[in-house]
Amino acid sequence: MESEQPPIGGLWLPLVTPFRDGALDEVSLRRLVAHFAEEPIDGLILGATTGEGLTLDEEELEILVAITAEEVAKTSRRLPLYLGLSGSDTRKGVKALARTQSWALDGYLIASPYYTRPSQLGLLRHFSALAEGTDRPIVLYNIPYRTGVNIDNETILQLARRENIVGIKDCCADAAQSFDLLRRRPSGFGVLTGEDALFYGALTQGADGGICASAHIQTGAFATVRQQLLAGDQRTALDAWHAIADLPRLLFSEPSPAPIKHWLWRTGLIDRPEVRLPMTPVSVELAARLDREIGRLR
Repeated sequence: MESEQPPIGGLWLPLVTPFRDGALDEVSLRRLVAHFAEEPIDGLILGATTGEGLTLDEEELEILVAITAEEVAKTSRRLPLYLGLSGSDTRKGVKALARTQSWALDGYLIASPYYTRPSQLGLLRHFSALAEGTDRPIVLYNIPYRTGVNIDNETILQLARRENIVGIKDCCADAAQSFDLLRRRPSGFGVLTGEDALFYGALTQGADGGICASAHIQTGAFATVRQQLLAGDQRTALDAWHAIADLPRLLFSEPSPAPIKHWLWRTGLIDRPEVRLPMTPVSVELAARLDREIGRLR
């Protein structure tokens, strides 16, 4: 079924989760949300990979959502909030949707089941069951190099017929598959790249936006790339992209989100660059590189 609504799109930020002494840092979280609510983003994803969602317990997730919603409500913006969910047990996924039904959320970003490597039929039934478990919109998350299974385009297109499966975060790492999906997807079904380094290229091929962890830094520049392309000014968009194209490589040179947290700490947006195991802080060498780049941009 094709939707009459415009597809989900724009620049979405998968927000980091700040910690202090092993606990959720609510003070830094409020500061982060207040800052990014004033930046040119189109939505926030909470508790996803960049937000270290797999290390958060249920109580922490609920607090994370509540504080974020509270801070966004203080601004003049209507900024959608999506919760990242993942897991390999469909029943637990349905229960998680029910448990979060009363939370101040607008939708969900749901990753493929990981490690178990189900068939395409299993993926179809898994996401169908989740879609039936909520009336909120769902964005699929296809990232086979993390989960071990690729959602084929035929499966994606079948799922796109469901009214509340509204888009996909595409990290399939297959340029041909991504282009084929953009060519065949129904109207109202959004395709957002999740590969920060491919943001410009994905937009030029027709992607509706991106969910970009690197946009914690130089947020306005990422937004400018898309805005200029939409305005038909590809030269300005390309110049804007050239100015930030090395940033994703730097921020992903060690496991994310440690480099991003180091940057946010150095610039005063969070009080500690803490990550939870199995993530570890950035190396001394990368810290020095990040600090030099921060100094250059100031």
